[in-house]
Amino acid sequence: MSAVETTDVLVVGSGFGGSIAAYHLAAGGAKVVVLERGPWLEGKDFDHDYLLGKSYTRVFDFVAGDGMSVLGGNCVGGGSVVYFAALPRAPRYVFEKQGSIGRRMWPAAISRETLDPWYDRVSEVLPVSQQDWNDISYAGGLWAAACHHSGHTANPVPVGIDTAKCTNCNWMMAGCRFDAKRSMLLNYLPAALAHGTQIRPLHEVQKIERTDTGDYRVYYNNIDEVDYRVSTGSGVIEAKIVVLAAGSAATPVILQRSEEALGEMPHGVGRYFSGNGERLNTAIINEERVGEVLGLRRPNGAVYEANQIGKGPVVACWDNVNGDRPEYSRFSMEQLYFPPGLGTILAQVPGKSGPAWFGKEKKEMLKRWKSWLTIFLMTEDDNEGVFGPPPPTGNAYRISQQMLGKGPLRYDPTPNTLRGWAEADAAAKEILEKDGLATVAPWTNDLVGAYTVHPLSSCRIGDDPATSALDDRHELRGHPGIFVTDGSAVPSALTVNPALTIAALAERAIPGIVKAARDRGVDVTYGAPLPTAAATRPVTGAA
Repeated sequence: MSAVETTDVLVVGSGFGGSIAAYHLAAGGAKVVVLERGPWLEGKDFDHDYLLGKSYTRVFDFVAGDGMSVLGGNCVGGGSVVYFAALPRAPRYVFEKQGSIGRRMWPAAISRETLDPWYDRVSEVLPVSQQDWNDISYAGGLWAAACHHSGHTANPVPVGIDTAKCTNCNWMMAGCRFDAKRSMLLNYLPAALAHGTQIRPLHEVQKIERTDTGDYRVYYNNIDEVDYRVSTGSGVIEAKIVVLAAGSAATPVILQRSEEALGEMPHGVGRYFSGNGERLNTAIINEERVGEVLGLRRPNGAVYEANQIGKGPVVACWDNVNGDRPEYSRFSMEQLYFPPGLGTILAQVPGKSGPAWFGKEKKEMLKRWKSWLTIFLMTEDDNEGVFGPPPPTGNAYRISQQMLGKGPLRYDPTPNTLRGWAEADAAAKEILEKDGLATVAPWTNDLVGAYTVHPLSSCRIGDDPATSALDDRHELRGHPGIFVTDGSAVPSALTVNPALTIAALAERAIPGIVKAARDRGVDVTYGAPLPTAAATRPVTGAA
């Protein structure tokens, strides 16, 4: 056998969880290699359109499952490049959730109070800022006014946005060309590079084996930069520590494919998947009624017609983010702009009986697209998602050259989940249909099932080996030296945007990973300064 490349630490994926691990381990003295299945883009590469081959299709991974479809990042920086930059902390009640297992799901060592110092660390690096009403877009202002009109509260959302650089273009979902969005490209990743980390784009990890010495051998394919269905080569790299951060729809698939070589996986690998209880509703704003009832009017004379103006979610209604409410009755409601494509296809005609996402009425509805307002609901589900046998390569059977695949996820929502969705849908409808301000309908589940942009829990941490794949240090049970730091480690739906929680949990996991690395012979320490000072320039593919 020819010589195999070696490193101290191999990180799979470069989103929030992968970037944080790469920085701290490299800054502590370890040799770190990051394998990222997607391309390496920077600000100048992010396009303001949705054509095939532009950044929108290059940096996303849309995997249609059975009953649930997942939209995630597929690029250096991962989900941090395509997220909407909303960064709230998880409510306290989340950490006490029992869900379908009837007992606390989260490890006893983790609560909102114990996680707050780690939230603080991440917030210092990004940094997280609390918007005020002067920062709010017109769409957010309309949502806030409607909430107030119906007797509800509304709050500006904490975000990771440099307002001095933000142009309110509202293309952040395709990557921010102005470097205004606080992605990992602007902080942890450039700091990791400064400490010698190697980042290799278009490298898709396939499986992991254990070596005779107890280290790990990781197999990957090189992916064509234009057609992701094409492999241009392959390779092997050995490491003493493997940190999986490939995303909640890919990390469990890699581990399942590795089971034959590694040995039995914990029961929780590929089970207990959560879509963060997410729902999307489309409101068709009645321009005349908004002017009459809310007294709103834009300087150009239009009342609303505000799509493609402003940021992503800037205002949330958190009235139901309340620990006094029973489980499955707690949810948040955010206004956001969802771009053409899924948003226009899956939106239903309000008030129509039967299938309502196509037909004559839908055609008429599409003519009023500028008057649409999307409401994003994050509820509580039952962690009912299960991953079936993995495909031969990758995390999905690739259907198109970029973005689209068919994956092994099965999701059959329980009555608890359905009840939570229905309550959240009804709340959004009550707010926006009061006094004829709009007509509202949820997106259809008929075409691609339910859908999530915040997949969680498919390899979750916990204290119970029967219901968690990882211990509370994020180490894979029965496989010392393999850690998981992406959204798949989060035990449950959060009822808010999860990016900051994923990042805080990753920060919390680092001391344990460093200790494990030292125990396995890696000369590494913990305690490097946070990378705010080191990350002065965006990370680029030429670095």
